Amino acid sequence: MDELHKLGWRDFQHLCLTITREILGQTVESFLDTNDGGRDGAFSGTWKVTGSEALSGRFVIQCKFTSRSDYVLKASDLKDEAQKARRLVADGRCDCYVLLTNAGIGGREAERIEDLFKRAGVKKVVQHGSSWIGQQIRENKRLRMMVPRVYGLGDLSQILDGRVYAQARELLATLREDMAKVVVTSAYQKAATALDTHGFVLLIGEPAAGKTTIASLLAMAALDQWNASTLKLDHPSKVIDHWNPVEPSQFFWVDDAFGVLQYESHLVQGWNHALPQVKTMLRQGRKIVMTSRDYIYNRARRDLKEGAFPLLRESQVVIDVRDLTPDEKKQILYNHIKLGRQPQDFRSAIKPHLEGVAAHPRFIPETARRLGDPVFTGGLSVSEWGVPYFVERQEQFLQEVIQGLDNDSKAALALIYMRNGNLESPVELQPSESKALERLDSTLGGCTTALEAMGASLVQHVHTGDGAFWRFKHPTIGDAYAAILVQSPELLGIYLQGTPVEDLLDQVTCGDAGVERAVVLPKALFPVMMARFDELSAHSGYKSPVFAVSGAKSRVRRFLSDRCSLEFLALYVDKHPELLDGAARPGLFLDSVPEVRLAARLHECGLLPEDQRKKFVNTVTEYAVEGQDLYGLESPHIREIFTNEEFDDMRSRVYDEMLPRIAAVRRDWEDNSSDQSPDDHMQPLLDSFEILKREFGHDDEALAAINRQIERVNEWIEEHMPEEPEDMESSSRKLGNVKAQDTFRDGRSVFDDVDA
Repeated sequence: MDELHKLGWRDFQHLCLTITREILGQTVESFLDTNDGGRDGAFSGTWKVTGSEALSGRFVIQCKFTSRSDYVLKASDLKDEAQKARRLVADGRCDCYVLLTNAGIGGREAERIEDLFKRAGVKKVVQHGSSWIGQQIRENKRLRMMVPRVYGLGDLSQILDGRVYAQARELLATLREDMAKVVVTSAYQKAATALDTHGFVLLIGEPAAGKTTIASLLAMAALDQWNASTLKLDHPSKVIDHWNPVEPSQFFWVDDAFGVLQYESHLVQGWNHALPQVKTMLRQGRKIVMTSRDYIYNRARRDLKEGAFPLLRESQVVIDVRDLTPDEKKQILYNHIKLGRQPQDFRSAIKPHLEGVAAHPRFIPETARRLGDPVFTGGLSVSEWGVPYFVERQEQFLQEVIQGLDNDSKAALALIYMRNGNLESPVELQPSESKALERLDSTLGGCTTALEAMGASLVQHVHTGDGAFWRFKHPTIGDAYAAILVQSPELLGIYLQGTPVEDLLDQVTCGDAGVERAVVLPKALFPVMMARFDELSAHSGYKSPVFAVSGAKSRVRRFLSDRCSLEFLALYVDKHPELLDGAARPGLFLDSVPEVRLAARLHECGLLPEDQRKKFVNTVTEYAVEGQDLYGLESPHIREIFTNEEFDDMRSRVYDEMLPRIAAVRRDWEDNSSDQSPDDHMQPLLDSFEILKREFGHDDEALAAINRQIERVNEWIEEHMPEEPEDMESSSRKLGNVKAQDTFRDGRSVFDDVDA
């Protein structure tokens, strides 16, 4: 790609961030913004380079941009960077130096550059120039899609965005049948108001309560009224990567933002990294709709940085969709029965019972959908006791429907479940999945035929920005399959051996770890799960083996922190004692890295040796005293690991050593601004100052010093904030007042003509 020089340094740095994550495999949470000079990113861990030795320690990633076309980088261009590297080495923060540049790098000059940084004390230097970066852009479709802002490279970005938007429209078209049955509820009215006022809404509720329906309504309204570019995405990083600053009418729809069936901690950490950019997006006029099951959101709130995104505290934008009026419930039920696939004789038979169904305390919109589809009512007795029984025990009825399917259909549902609800289309099996199908007495051809046959009821074929997928028609079908799974030891073994290992980490627990809706593996299957862990770093889900080891470690550590029993954790530590040293040396951004929770869990279980505990204490204390990371002062997980004396010592040292140099800490942040907006860049520092206020606010002198620096930070932000472009269309991008469902005032039942 010979036009990288047109990007500008900020877009080039964003491109490098994405390449680091998508091509080299380094996760967002490990690619850290930092206030140290001379590094655009950093992480700690192990990097296994193909055909070479494993590199470990502190990595510094530097993006070097030039606006000159066809420029060839010289070692002399990097003298200042080498000096900064020397200081980082002296501080113990740089063992390996990764250079990404849009300039060319000649062979002899590459040797000189390597020598330059090695003289600065760097142990290993890795260089990638314009030819390598251009090759990644040309060869990696996902990379191009994840960086739509590279519009400087001809019209590539706009063309690809157009394809994504077309796929989003096709996805909405697949919902047309459901759209015909939609009832505009008060929850939708509140959601539309929140979208108009704040540009953001989070829809929560129990499974099958109508969250996706309301989100699809909002998306369709955005398409219809604003001609908005509508993107339905499933990961926080994709929201940021598809953000186009020159296209203000973008509409983002994120279903199950914090997990589909269970809480997924890596998604919440992704949102914590993305929330500052989300604030900027909203300020520039984008609209964002997210959904989450209520029990998942309640769990996620403990880990979300609500301080970085105050909107999450606003009751006007977090809307519980379960609050349906009696008339709304009746209309929803009527629409699904009237417009469903039931024959007239069924509609006539069930008509006398529909008032009772709508009034049943367990009625939800999904109840209406199932009653309107013959697939779900084959075993229903249409009687005074049978219909209420169906509503009361609708989960059991759904399980019976699944168990009554033919082998190919059950195997097809198993494939979707084993892929964590997203089965790529056309279907290509992994070796373990082929074996699973054999044991389920099915074939790939049989599954493909079954998927097509179930398309109207149990599964759906959807398009997203990443391609086409088979998914459950509704997530509750996945819930039902999980319930069947745990009841069958034979089926559970097939599932455990056949599921891709990275999906297992989000679906199972080893022993009962208290994770709602998880598949609990018994002790007999612990060895199988431990063996599957060893496959993770080599899985094709990683773009490169470069960061596969560190990425795998991060996923496993989160699993061990939250999703296993003491017995499994003890077995794993016995087999992998190196885990203890990793937990004892957490990286910066203590509120995000998995080692903190892991160390706390190990300590709680009596598995963290005293010498490793002290290493943890020393690491966290130094971060706080240096002003790099003050989370240790308020984290309950960290507090449990410290003794009272150690915590008091850290607190005293922060007061005696860090507070007197608080102005210098602030200046370091100001001098090393990132490609984020000024307010986003300084938010972590402001969060740290708020921690200091909570800890030392009783001390008038300390409080005055902290407030003084907060004022300086806000002044710096105001001075450096770019002028927001006037959005001439913002006033028109409002849904306006949305009228909810009319109430019924006469005596005629809404179901009067349901069988006509």
